[in-house]
Amino acid sequence: MRTFGRPHAYLSALLAALAAALFGAGIRAQSPIAFRDVAGVGGIDFVLENHPTADKHMIETMADAPGIGLAAPQVHVPRRLVVFHVPADRAEDAEEGAGEAAADVPDDVPLTVLINPSVEPLGDEIALGWEGCLSVPGLTGLVPRFTRIRYTGQSPDGRSIDRIAEGFHARVVQHECDHLDGILYPMRMRDLSQLGFVDEIRVRAEAAGESKDAPPSEL
Repeated sequence: MRTFGRPHAYLSALLAALAAALFGAGIRAQSPIAFRDVAGVGGIDFVLENHPTADKHMIETMADAPGIGLAAPQVHVPRRLVVFHVPADRAEDAEEGAGEAAADVPDDVPLTVLINPSVEPLGDEIALGWEGCLSVPGLTGLVPRFTRIRYTGQSPDGRSIDRIAEGFHARVVQHECDHLDGILYPMRMRDLSQLGFVDEIRVRAEAAGESKDAPPSEL
């Protein structure tokens, strides 16, 4: 299996220091759970018995943000659980903003609750794309991700989920599953000069006549 691997531990400390400097002690990324691997669970029954409303709470939080994905550690639930929903228009906008040409309008990805997810890259192609995060509010950065993946897991009703994802759909799944391993998107970045405030980067892009390259809102 090809993966990016786990970023060096010192990047966690660097990101926490950056967060403290930019936002002060209240930033969500500084929560200890944000940088901690989340233990695997024994099965879907364990998750539902110990956190019976976790998925509903996560969906509500995601909608209120508004965002298109959320991982359990972001709401202080230390379990391997993610939720996401990628409307077709968001996927299309994100791919255009990243300079990726989509042959067709991407399909809408239905609201998905995924327990014990596993992600496998399909191929070696990697693309840069803008990402934001509810755990690091106000910032955005260019992040490399595999463009095509397979992901598996279970739904809350015990069904197996096994999908192939491409483009922005694949990016969202990788972003959310990274949270389960204590990884925030700046720790994946190759060039931290491409990390900045969303509003400032949008203004810069528009001033340069590159409004299509302006970053989208938070994942």
